[in-house]
Amino acid sequence: MYNRDVRGPLVEGNKTLGQISSDIIAPMESKPGMWWFIAMALGSLASVWGAYSIYHTVDKGIGTWGVNNTVAWGWAIINFVWWIGIGHAGTAFSIFLLILRQKWRTSINRAAEAMTVVAVGCAALFPALHMGRVWLAFYIIPYPNTRGPLWVNFNSPLFWDFIAISAYLLISFSFWYLGMLPDFATIRDKTKSKVRKAIYGFFSMGWTGSSREWTRFESLSFILGGIAAVLVVSVHSIVSTDFAVSVEPGWHTTLFPPYFVIGAIFSGFAMVVTLMVIIRKLYKLNNYITDNHMDAIARVLVFISLIMGTAYITEIFVAWYSGNEYEMFTFFHNRITGEYSVQFWTMFICNAIIPQVFWFKKVRKSMLGLFLVSIAINIGMWFERFNIVVTSLGNDYLPSNWASYSPTLTEVGVYVGTLGLFTVGVLMFFRYIPMIAISEVKSVVKIGSKKED
Repeated sequence: MYNRDVRGPLVEGNKTLGQISSDIIAPMESKPGMWWFIAMALGSLASVWGAYSIYHTVDKGIGTWGVNNTVAWGWAIINFVWWIGIGHAGTAFSIFLLILRQKWRTSINRAAEAMTVVAVGCAALFPALHMGRVWLAFYIIPYPNTRGPLWVNFNSPLFWDFIAISAYLLISFSFWYLGMLPDFATIRDKTKSKVRKAIYGFFSMGWTGSSREWTRFESLSFILGGIAAVLVVSVHSIVSTDFAVSVEPGWHTTLFPPYFVIGAIFSGFAMVVTLMVIIRKLYKLNNYITDNHMDAIARVLVFISLIMGTAYITEIFVAWYSGNEYEMFTFFHNRITGEYSVQFWTMFICNAIIPQVFWFKKVRKSMLGLFLVSIAINIGMWFERFNIVVTSLGNDYLPSNWASYSPTLTEVGVYVGTLGLFTVGVLMFFRYIPMIAISEVKSVVKIGSKKED
C-alpha cells in the first residue's frame, strides 16, 4: 500500500488534468535543446562504428574477434546477457507493479518499457553475429522446408534462446505500444499540426476513449502483463541454462536461473534510475517523477543488492563446501585472488557493497548519488557477466588448454555500436513519444482516497 500521508503525493503541484496533458506533451512540441543534438550526434557516430564493425565481422568472419579455441565465447555473449538484463527492467518494473496494483509505477513505466524494447533489440544482434554465417540464421526457425529432414536441435538451449527472446520482444513491444494508444489520441486531439494529427491519429488506431474501449484496454493490459511476467522469469532462466547445462567449472550449478533473473532485474532497475534522473533534470518533470518515486526504486535496489551479495557468497561457499578442486580453483585462485581478481572485486564492490549507501535517506534523495550508484551497478553487472563467461572458459580442467582472451577493436566497435543504437533509440523516444503515461498519471490524480495501492 502507498500511504500518501506518509510518503507524499504521487503528483506534486496540484495539477489539473489539462495541465498534466500539457506538461507531458510540451517537450514533444518544442524544439529540443542543444544537448539533444549533441547526444544524437554521438549516438549516431557510435552506431556508424558499430555498423562498420558488424560489416567487418560478417565480411571477414569471427576471426576478427579475440575469441579462440578455449575462450569461444567473448564480448558477444557477455554483452548479449548484459543487454538482456537491462531489457528486463521495463517488463519487470511495469508488469509486476501493474499486477500488484502499485500506482507509483505510473510516472516511470513508459520510459522503462521503451528502454526494454530498445535493449532487447540490441541484445538480439549478438547471437546472430556469433553464429558466424549470419545469412544462414533462418536455419534456426523450425518450418517445413525443401532441405530434407534438417531440423533445429530442440534440445539445445541456444534454440530456446531464440524462441524466448523472440516471444519476449513481441510481448514487450505489444505491451508498450498498446499502452500508448490513449496518449497518442490525446496528442492527436491537442495538436494543431495537420501532419502530426494524421500521424498520431494513425497510431492511436481510432481511439475515442469510450467506456467500452477503456474496459477492453484494461483487461488486455492485465492479460499481456500476466504473459510478460512469465517471460521475465523464463527468458533469463533460459539464458542461464546456456551455462548451467555445461560441465565447465563455475557454471554447472542450479543457482544460475534465479541468480540470472535477479541480476537482470537489478541491472534493469539501475538503468531505469539513470534514465529517470536524466529525464527529471533535462525536462524539468520533478512534479511527476518525484523524490518519492526515486526513493521507492532505491529501496528496491538496496534489497536486490543484498540478494546479489548473498548469491556471490553462496557460489563461493558451495565451491568450498563441495571440495571439488576445479571449483575451488575457479573461485579462489582464478577469480578472488588470481588473474581475474580485479574483475571479480569490481563486480562484488559495485553490486553488493556500493548500493548499501541507499540505506541512508540523504543518498536516496540525492539525484547525483542515485545517478552515480546506478552507473556503478551497471558497470558491476557487466563485469559479472565477464567473470562468468571468461574466467571459466579461460582456465578450464586442462592447464594445457588455458588461453588468455582480450577483445579486438572490432568487438569493441560492435558493443559501442549497440550503446549508440540504444542512445539514439532513447533520444527518439524522448522526442516523439510521451515520456510519461498521461492516462495513467491522470488516474492517480483522480484517486481521492488517502491510500493508494
